[in-house]
Amino acid sequence: MSNSQERIAQIVNDNDVVLFMKGTPYFPQCGFSSRAVAILEHCQVGFEGVDVLQDQEIRQGIKAYSDWPTIPQLYVKGEFVGGSDIMMEMYEAGELQQLLDQKQVAKAS
Repeated sequence: MSNSQERIAQIVNDNDVVLFMKGTPYFPQCGFSSRAVAILEHCQVGFEGVDVLQDQEIRQGIKAYSDWPTIPQLYVKGEFVGGSDIMMEMYEAGELQQLLDQKQVAKAS
């Protein structure tokens, strides 16, 4: 496993909810990342935002790690959920909140 893959695995495993995104939760740098942040805020969960624009190894490595070509990418309790379109579909269907509840993800404080 490469160094970037090990770093990604560490981040994913150390946090209940992780969003690999362009920008930060306070300043998203693309519309898809902004939408993903808004969805998680609506679900009222705390999450770790990882700015892939700050680290080229993470930016490329996350695509290989998940075998998913686009960013943002959401992980819940170590499980890859999907990108912003999948998040939106799940959110609208109530499935994202259900997943967060099933995985016993703590609400944001």
